[in-house]
Amino acid sequence: MKPQDKHLCFSVECPSRLLFDQIADKWSMMVLTVLDPGPARFNEIKRRLEGVTQKALTQCLRRLERNGLILRRVIPTSPVGVEYEITPLGRSLQHPFKALYKWTLENMAEVDKARAAFDDRNGGSAVTQAA
Repeated sequence: MKPQDKHLCFSVECPSRLLFDQIADKWSMMVLTVLDPGPARFNEIKRRLEGVTQKALTQCLRRLERNGLILRRVIPTSPVGVEYEITPLGRSLQHPFKALYKWTLENMAEVDKARAAFDDRNGGSAVTQAA
């Protein structure tokens, strides 16, 4: 094991593993991206994230709030409104997320070629989720 590898922690008990799972999940990354320009209400976030269910979005927002990445603010209107905003800690993830998004756009054609080659080698069966 290299000296720098001793700091890598992939054990089930490691708290960094849970945090990584929670921030690297697709909805979390997308929610933080949607909130990048500024605060937004729940329904606005939901409209921007095609395919997310109300339950999945609610759970995601709660995880992000619990981890200190977003702030939930109650707006005293009638009916009462709620908006979400990125905290400074959450904002610190924007640079890596933007880099990952840029990488995705720049490499999509190469990924598509790799997928097609894989599917050709495996009888045309596409794999959409890791086993």
